[in-house]
Amino acid sequence: MTIQRRELYRSSNGDRWRLARDIESGEVFVRHEANLASGGQRTHIEIGAFLSQGGHGPEHQKLLRLIGMLVEE
Repeated sequence: MTIQRRELYRSSNGDRWRLARDIESGEVFVRHEANLASGGQRTHIEIGAFLSQGGHGPEHQKLLRLIGMLVEE
């Protein structure tokens, strides 16, 4: 499986959120990578689920801005 990633947001505590795409399946999702102090676990989150989890954090706002860039003239 080949995954392309683009960083959306990195928090001050080291957590990272990336927009990711599986090249083979075409699936697009958000990957959350917890900081090492929290165990460094990676979580695969479907985009709709990610945006419905509150959608007010800076990581959500970065994704929404990126999506908005797709329709700018």
